[in-house]
Amino acid sequence: MEKFLTEQIEQKKYSTIIVGSGIAGLYTTLKIAETGNKVALITKDKLGESNTRYAQGGVAAVLPENSSDSIDLHVKDTLLAGAGLSNPEVTRFISEHGANAIEDLIIYGVQFDRNKDNALAMTLEGAHSVRRVLHSGGDATGRNIEQALVNRIKNTSNIDFYEEFQAIELLVDIDKTCKGMVVFDINSNKNLVFLSQNTVLATGGLSQVYLNTTNPIVATGDGIALAYRQGAIIQDLEFIQFHPTAFCSNINVKFLISESVRGEGAKLRNIKGELFAHKYHKDADLAPRDIVTRAIFEEMKLHNSDHVYLDATIIPEDRLMLRFPNIMKVCKESNIDIKKDYIPVSPAAHYSMGGIKINMQGKTTISGLYSVGEAACSSLHGANRLASNSLLECVVLAEQVSKDISNNLGLLPDEINISTLLKDININNILNTYFNSKKLAMISELENLIQSLKVTMWQNAAIIRNQSGLEKCLADINNIKSKFNRIDLCLNSKEYELRNLISISELIVVGALQRKESRGGHYRDDHPLKNQLAQHSYIYKEGNISKHEFFTEQSSSQRVCSANS
Repeated sequence: MEKFLTEQIEQKKYSTIIVGSGIAGLYTTLKIAETGNKVALITKDKLGESNTRYAQGGVAAVLPENSSDSIDLHVKDTLLAGAGLSNPEVTRFISEHGANAIEDLIIYGVQFDRNKDNALAMTLEGAHSVRRVLHSGGDATGRNIEQALVNRIKNTSNIDFYEEFQAIELLVDIDKTCKGMVVFDINSNKNLVFLSQNTVLATGGLSQVYLNTTNPIVATGDGIALAYRQGAIIQDLEFIQFHPTAFCSNINVKFLISESVRGEGAKLRNIKGELFAHKYHKDADLAPRDIVTRAIFEEMKLHNSDHVYLDATIIPEDRLMLRFPNIMKVCKESNIDIKKDYIPVSPAAHYSMGGIKINMQGKTTISGLYSVGEAACSSLHGANRLASNSLLECVVLAEQVSKDISNNLGLLPDEINISTLLKDININNILNTYFNSKKLAMISELENLIQSLKVTMWQNAAIIRNQSGLEKCLADINNIKSKFNRIDLCLNSKEYELRNLISISELIVVGALQRKESRGGHYRDDHPLKNQLAQHSYIYKEGNISKHEFFTEQSSSQRVCSANS
């Protein structure tokens, strides 16, 4: 059997492999490639198809020329939004490195918007004390960053990139060290083995577990699910951020109406046209996202409507055209002229504060395995992400990941014994290409199961949660799992995604059931108060047993450090 595997499955060897082509994966790849090492970048779709591309708001950074801002003020805003679960040390470190990150992005070709005097333009977003959010192309920041980095990668000779390749299993040896992964070639329906001493999961978000989301279809939580399967600690996954203002339409993937629109002066109105945000928080329309989201949710319930309105008509027309050309274009395609019409909006799943537990070097609790970006949890965002901090975190921590990897390159990939590794993983995932290549999954059946999963997650584990709803959701998930009888043996990309979506849904719901309080993005109407002690949640596997624990920040940091000592 081992002889068959080692002879038949194509093997590729690199010093480092990175999975995911959002800003976290792209930036990490470039930084490691700059050291001269051969790097592989693997992405499930085309290069750059990720949450980064759809990020409109910008990058939050404290710049020396912004006299009204300071590191202390940025840290204060982040900690306040994080509701007790943001790590002050991590928060300060990332804020202190913000100016260098912006300078680096500019060197890489990102053209941030500037004022008439050529100074970098900055806008205000919810829960920020001052204007510190940089943007590019008005409301096309993510797309412009992604394009600049993709262009640079395509012109870097020691980077091999693999488009439409899906990571399906981590190769972790008996010593809990990651030595690479098994990858599914979506076009040829074959598996390959990528071997490396360093593997970086930058697979992005997970919000496709919900019926309504701003995330692209690729955001199925793949990296988190793979890491969990191999015993990595998953932290705080119950904290999901629901963006308050997604364009209300009849499609599940919602177009995002940036928080910057409210930062520039737009106001929320209910279905009757009445202002309401001031009733829920002193900062009204610029309150933290979780509060604005619940305020909108309550107004929708109160007036039995499926949306509220965002009134941008009070913003001067020239300002609208300068700052939000893409939003104006998309709304115009739906016969809404935001210069004179209200924009119908409603909340949608947007961002995961939790993820694979990492330290400030991006190390997970599995040796040789790193993570960065939305798939990871550095404890920066806590229970509620401060707007536009995520792109900053991606760049700053990607730099730290690349430094750590570059300083510790030692074992050559071709010294790894694949036969030994394959004993420790589910053999079916390797064999299915050869023994099941003629089997076809029922795509319509898969779509029905995925839709059922999204519906129960949206109805029972979304903006407002409680015990009975979460228990029903868990029962629904188990029912879906029983119908999907290929948890270990998958036949195509869609099945691998469903396997991951099921895992992610379970992790969110179990975490939400265990956290009997309301904090940040996790709100339970049967436990509406915040616990006095702020604790992180851990979920991880020991063998086939899933364990859940709570940790304070200090013991949390010790746990990840000891795993990589």
